[in-house]
Amino acid sequence: MSNPETEEIPIRDDMIRLGQLLKLASLVEDGVEAAELIKNGLVKVNGEIDERRGRQLHPGDTVTVNGQTVKITAA
Repeated sequence: MSNPETEEIPIRDDMIRLGQLLKLASLVEDGVEAAELIKNGLVKVNGEIDERRGRQLHPGDTVTVNGQTVKITAA
């Protein structure tokens, strides 16, 4: 029942921080770009805008940036 437009991103640990995920999923090129998008309210976590770069994400969480959605999964 996964959305075909949602890419799954496996993580090794039980959590990843939002800024790290954006880089891992290639949604941004670097931490500076991640910080700008987050600060400007352009990143949604589980459907809601989140402005915390250090936000902890866990398997099952979704992140949307510029119309692209990724879902965190356990490796």
